[in-house]
Amino acid sequence: MAVPLQIRPFQPADWPGVWQVLEPVFRAGETFPHDPAISAAEARMLWVEQAGHCRRQGLGSRLCQHSLQTARQLGYRAMQFNLVVSTNTAGIRCWQANGFRIVGTLPGAFRHRQLDYADALVMFQGLVEEGGASEIPAPRGRLA
Repeated sequence: MAVPLQIRPFQPADWPGVWQVLEPVFRAGETFPHDPAISAAEARMLWVEQAGHCRRQGLGSRLCQHSLQTARQLGYRAMQFNLVVSTNTAGIRCWQANGFRIVGTLPGAFRHRQLDYADALVMFQGLVEEGGASEIPAPRGRLA
């Protein structure tokens, strides 16, 4: 029987277990825009999603739902992922299943370790119900 997942604030004593999950993902160089040779100390300062051996257990989806709920409670109107690597199909499926949609593509913006350059996607989800939760609000003010 699997141990129930508990989402809680990070504690310093959690780091060895977190690094064990993150290191193989960084080393693969296929998901995050960080140097695959990133040190544990550098990685400790970054926010991360999931590791290969944790996939298909619903962790990414549960973390996404938790962050969406927290953002709504704090009054945020939208959430956006600025750089989702187009080859990260599991991540894209997860974000889309949780209400995000692709609103832009940055051609060749990610240097993939094995595939040269890959597109990066911008994914968005509105968090307010007015006009539909997934609507992109009209710009306000002047754009330069």
